[in-house]
Amino acid sequence: MKPMKILTRTASTAAIMLAMAAAAPVAAQNAPTVPDAPNTQTVTGERPQPGPEIKGYITARSGDRMAVTAEDGTKTIITIDNATQVKGRSGLFGGKGKFSAASLMNGLPVTVKTLQAGEALVASIVTFRGNDFKTAAMIRQGTAQGFEEQSAATAALRGRVADIDNYNVKATTNVYFDTGKWILSDQAKAELCIAAATAEKTPNALLLVVGYTDSVGDEDFNQELSEKRASRVLAHLQQVCRWKQFRTLTPSGMAESDPVADNSTDEGKAQNRRVAVNVLVSKAVDGL
Repeated sequence: MKPMKILTRTASTAAIMLAMAAAAPVAAQNAPTVPDAPNTQTVTGERPQPGPEIKGYITARSGDRMAVTAEDGTKTIITIDNATQVKGRSGLFGGKGKFSAASLMNGLPVTVKTLQAGEALVASIVTFRGNDFKTAAMIRQGTAQGFEEQSAATAALRGRVADIDNYNVKATTNVYFDTGKWILSDQAKAELCIAAATAEKTPNALLLVVGYTDSVGDEDFNQELSEKRASRVLAHLQQVCRWKQFRTLTPSGMAESDPVADNSTDEGKAQNRRVAVNVLVSKAVDGL
C-alpha cells in the first residue's frame, strides 16, 4: 500500500501563489499596452495673489462690496467675504478688537490688505482706528442717536437760521490747491484743524465750505473740481479735525465764479484755486 500524500493549507496556498507568479510575466506580455498620456493641465480657477494695500475712506457700501477712495481721489472696489478680518486698533474703548463686516460704514478711514485674482480685489484684513470708528458711527447715526445729547440745541439753532442771507461771517480760512487737483497739502490740513479749533470757541458757529477753481478748463470740469475740493475739505474737518456734522452747512462748488485775484496771471490763478471755510453765526443768535 502506497503512503497517502497530504498537502496542508499552507502548502497549498504557497503552491497556488508560485503558479500565479510564474504565469504573471506571460499575462503581462499579452496585455494591451497603454500609450503615454499627453501633457495636460487642469485649470481650477486663478489662485489669489497678494494684492496692493489700499488706504482711504469708505465712500460706498453695497452687499459684499465697498468702495474705498484714496487721498488722490482714486476709487477702488473691494470685495468682502467670510474670511475677511476686520480689526480696530489703538483706542476704541481703551483697546484693540475684532469686528464684523457691518462695522465697515461710509466715512470710515481704513487700511485694507488685499488678495488679487485677475482684476478683482478681495479684502483679507481691514483695519481702522478706534476714534475714527466712533466718529463715523456718530455721523452715520445722525442727530437722533449719535448727537442725541445735542439734538435739542441743534433743532433750536436750525429753527433760527433758515436763510443763508441772515448769517454773519465771523472768519474765513482759505486753503489752496494745485491745478486740476483736490488733494490737501500738509499745510492745508494743519490750517483746517486750526480753523475748526478757533470756530469751536465761537458760540452757535456753523461752517460753510465753498470750493473754487481758476479759469483753466471748461465749465463742467471746473464745477465738478470745485465740488470735489469742497467735499475733501469737509471730510477732513469732520473726520480729522473732529468738527461735528450737525454744525456744518451743505458744502458747495462755485467753479471759477467769485475770483479773488486776476486769472490772467499765474499768481492770481493760484489764489483762485481755493476752498473757503467760512465761520457763520446767524444774525438771530449772534451775541447771545
